[in-house]
Amino acid sequence: MAGTRTGEFKELISPFLKSKIASAAQQFGLHSQEVRALTRQYVKDPVEDVVQANSRRRHYESEVTLSFEGRPLMGIERMYRRTALIEPTTVCAAHCRWCTRAQYPIQTMQKDDIVHAARYFGSPGQCDDLDEILITGGDPLMSLPLLGHTVHSIREHAPNIQTIRIGSRVPFQDPRRINVDLLALFTAYPDVRFEIGCNVNHPVEFWPESVEAIRKLQDIGVRVYNQNPLLKGVNDDLQTLMDLYGLLRQNRIEAHYLFHAIPLRGMSHHRTSIAKGLDLANKISSCGEFSGRAKPRYTVLSDIGKVVLYEGSIIDRRESDNAVLLKSGYQLQDRMRWNPAWEKPDSAIVENDGTMMVWYLDGTDEPVAEEAVDSLYHAVSAGR
Repeated sequence: MAGTRTGEFKELISPFLKSKIASAAQQFGLHSQEVRALTRQYVKDPVEDVVQANSRRRHYESEVTLSFEGRPLMGIERMYRRTALIEPTTVCAAHCRWCTRAQYPIQTMQKDDIVHAARYFGSPGQCDDLDEILITGGDPLMSLPLLGHTVHSIREHAPNIQTIRIGSRVPFQDPRRINVDLLALFTAYPDVRFEIGCNVNHPVEFWPESVEAIRKLQDIGVRVYNQNPLLKGVNDDLQTLMDLYGLLRQNRIEAHYLFHAIPLRGMSHHRTSIAKGLDLANKISSCGEFSGRAKPRYTVLSDIGKVVLYEGSIIDRRESDNAVLLKSGYQLQDRMRWNPAWEKPDSAIVENDGTMMVWYLDGTDEPVAEEAVDSLYHAVSAGR
């Protein structure tokens, strides 16, 4: 999920995905919705280079920029009481064009930095609250040695951690990496609850190889869940979402969040309005087409963290910059306790009871410009 130091997020498409795009073009047609669902996710669009006045490089600031045991902590983020994040690598099998970390600098944590972070997770000031770690990146499954070192360090130095979640698109970008060695890593720690947060956005992505990779993980007890963005021109219609969540349920993948696409640089063409997402989420919830256990929570990733949108969550609108004011349950004093390095963003407002509201940039429902799908397809087929 990482960008580059210059801010250019290069196009990277795995050989597996290239073959699937080619197969989709043959099966469904070059201009089909199935092909576009893939090319819009992975092929760079020139509009990404259009910098808007209100665009930004990071979705929120949550780094734990503190000194621990005499030296700075590296690669840790924290927004919530029970969960902290560690980012051992920023390498991925493919670059999602809507990536939340597209403009982050490329980095790989050193092994002693990982041990240092694990010791922090298990330290007296943290162990009473922390019981869950999210290993993300990048894609942690891209480096089995680094993932193994991270898991081992957490188990050795932070026994308070009961659940280890791993954010990965490998099952849908390079499923051969779900191999015997990876499965052995998970089975080596039977006292840990392992969860894989995958990201599948369209029904066409349920390829046999990907389904098999998910099954391998599930068969050894790894829980698999999905969280995905609502992407304009990919999955922003009711039938696609119903098919997607039906397939998730069929394949024993828990539907977690449906995210409103975030307001990052180069992302505007992916973003619908919040209202459109709410309408789709409401229709999914009341359509009667599939189990209630298959329905996601429609969520905004704001400057102060995730805000699930319920009735009354949106309390004001600012037409001048198309922003909405969101109500949250986050207490400023709690956030400062969980991450003393955190700074309240300018977009946040503290209410009298200490909870925070936050301004969030909405998207629009302007139609996506018709890209030259044939040229995108041929570029991918040629190995760009």
